[in-house]
Amino acid sequence: MRLYLDDDSAEVLLVRLLQRGGHDVVRPSDLNMAGESDPVHLTQAIALNRTLLSANYDDFEELHYLVRQAGGTHPGILMIRRENNRRRDLTVHGIAAAISKLLAAGAPVENQFIILNHWR
Repeated sequence: MRLYLDDDSAEVLLVRLLQRGGHDVVRPSDLNMAGESDPVHLTQAIALNRTLLSANYDDFEELHYLVRQAGGTHPGILMIRRENNRRRDLTVHGIAAAISKLLAAGAPVENQFIILNHWR
């Protein structure tokens, strides 16, 4: 999967795990875009045709609905829910495993807002 990790999900260990899993990963820092706003990150992911991975649930949920309501498309948004609950929050290993499960199931990703915690 071609992934764009926004600033809050671009941990070095996660990038390595995803790359080992065969994913093509780009971080904002790779493009000199670290610290940009969420709309800029989503725009960049769309321009690069990459599924966006983030833990910023509220902002990207709103952006997903905005794009879809306006008749636009996006390559998909994968969301990591963080609730400060060790039993429900995903570790970086759990994130990589959830993405693998999602892909193995053949679930559609394009134009979808997917909470990865449901794929643990």
